[in-house]
Amino acid sequence: MVSFGLIDEWEPEPGRMVSWVATPRSLARAAAAPAHPAPPSHQQEEYLRAAGRNAAADFRFSGLCLVTAQVPDVLDRAAMTRAVNAFLLRHDTFRTWFAIDPGGAVVRHLVPEQDVEFAAVDHGELDNAEAIRQHVQKTTPGPFQWDCFSFGAIEHEGSTTLYLAVDHLHTDGVAQYISCFDLATLYAREIGEDIETPVRPASFLDYCIREREQSAQLTPASPGVRRWLELVRGNDGELPCFPLDLGKRLDGYNRSAHRTIPLFDEAGAQRFERACQTGGAEFTGGIFAVAALTERELTGGDYYFGMTPISTRATVAELASVGWYVTLVPVAFPLSATATFARTVTRAQRAYENGLRLTSVSFHRVLELAAADTGITVPPGWVTPMISYVDARDFAGHELFDTARGGVYANRAASEEVLMWINRLPSGTSLSMIYPDTPVAHESVNRYVAVMKSLFEQAAADH
Repeated sequence: MVSFGLIDEWEPEPGRMVSWVATPRSLARAAAAPAHPAPPSHQQEEYLRAAGRNAAADFRFSGLCLVTAQVPDVLDRAAMTRAVNAFLLRHDTFRTWFAIDPGGAVVRHLVPEQDVEFAAVDHGELDNAEAIRQHVQKTTPGPFQWDCFSFGAIEHEGSTTLYLAVDHLHTDGVAQYISCFDLATLYAREIGEDIETPVRPASFLDYCIREREQSAQLTPASPGVRRWLELVRGNDGELPCFPLDLGKRLDGYNRSAHRTIPLFDEAGAQRFERACQTGGAEFTGGIFAVAALTERELTGGDYYFGMTPISTRATVAELASVGWYVTLVPVAFPLSATATFARTVTRAQRAYENGLRLTSVSFHRVLELAAADTGITVPPGWVTPMISYVDARDFAGHELFDTARGGVYANRAASEEVLMWINRLPSGTSLSMIYPDTPVAHESVNRYVAVMKSLFEQAAADH
């Protein structure tokens, strides 16, 4: 099984802590790394600007992604040191850091390969989970420092808990799975196992350059730009929001809360998939049909407008590459007061496929192109709810998920909306939600989840 949640909910077994962090020499050389012409991706730039605007927050505003695994073996520290450094050199996103110059431009700096050096540091025995959690968060810097990623192990008698902590700047959900498999494979080779070297990953910097070149060709007359503007104008000039009140405070930050529930075992997921296929749709179309019907039941609305993150990896090499290869696309369609799942799923699938046509049209770029009189009122640093679907059954190493007792966790960063992840694993499908930690939001999310889960179960019941 794989656990999902907040870092506060991670319960590692106490033991001897060792971490791999940048050496003082490496940090000094990285700080002097020259500027590089490759821009950040659209997503990275907006993320960095938001982090900069909120630098005075008394907590880590930016996202920290933690991936963990427990393996029934004693760790070879020297082999792990070699594996960590090899891993960092395979993925060029880890050799870059960013600064916002006096003119407001976000500038990338590229650290030469020979200056990347992570070394093991022994921290002695840590006798409780809270001390381990605090250690991981305190020793992994924020997004404006080069070394905003760290590696570690808690050594137990006969087993080891491993972790990789990376600022969201350098990783997305798929990249977290890639990182686990890549690092495990490199370590296995270092201890002498006969395993092929993983596929050579694509350059994330090259992807960023290509993304910006493509978006620079867009104009207000481009079909994708016009479609985005049409959708947002039709929503009173705003992006969608969660359909129920979240009780957010307006005089400060709202921190994150989390909830994960099981949706299906694999047999149930297959029944739900058959229900989708009966309507000519895929699992993803079924998810958005259920989301739309959930909103209709809760609010009586006759139009669904949602957002979903899409991986923009397009080649075999990019499928092996760590980075933030993500854009948001819309899923929007009408539904009637008498709509059933069977009637809605086809429409939802079509809306999802229409949204995919906007994969290369970043909404960040659309806002740059939108004229003042277009009726768009989306503010800088905008947030919107999203539903992410990941089918991890075909990921490399998926057969080890249960053995490794993996975990994927996030820090309690700022939270203004409801973010949902539906993860399909060989052992079952779950729904995870991050949302503002307010009494009203807890009640609203509970109502939403109860309706959504019931609708998922109803759709699968007859198949």
